[in-house]
Amino acid sequence: MKLHEMKSTASRTARNRVGRGPGSGNGKTSGRGQKGQKSRSGGGTRLGFEGGQTTLARRLPKRGFTNFNRKEYAIVNVETLNRYDEGTVVNIDLLMQDKVVDKPMSGLKILGNGELNKRLVVQAKKFSKSAKEAIEKVGGTAEVI
Repeated sequence: MKLHEMKSTASRTARNRVGRGPGSGNGKTSGRGQKGQKSRSGGGTRLGFEGGQTTLARRLPKRGFTNFNRKEYAIVNVETLNRYDEGTVVNIDLLMQDKVVDKPMSGLKILGNGELNKRLVVQAKKFSKSAKEAIEKVGGTAEVI
């Protein structure tokens, strides 16, 4: 037998049909044993149930809370904007097109890490103070949208 002549056998095994007589080996009780909760239809315990013992989720200490109104911003540093030509309008759509940002999230936030060498028109939801200064120092504009 050669490597290209080998065939997969895993997908050829027929599923086990339970409750189809004693000859199948899984007749009568269908492999569920005799009596009890697990033998009944719909039987079994809910997720996380530990037989009456206090569940792990209730034993662990709880701290803080999750703010469901929290806004996550797509973050870009000023130094990243040097890849664009002078006078370009940089916004979330352009950054997503160039794969600088993966998802638009709640908007774009520009941070002031690094140096900007080109005059650009940057449109974003938020700017850090240092980012706004860096953009305006070169002669560009920071537009809040």
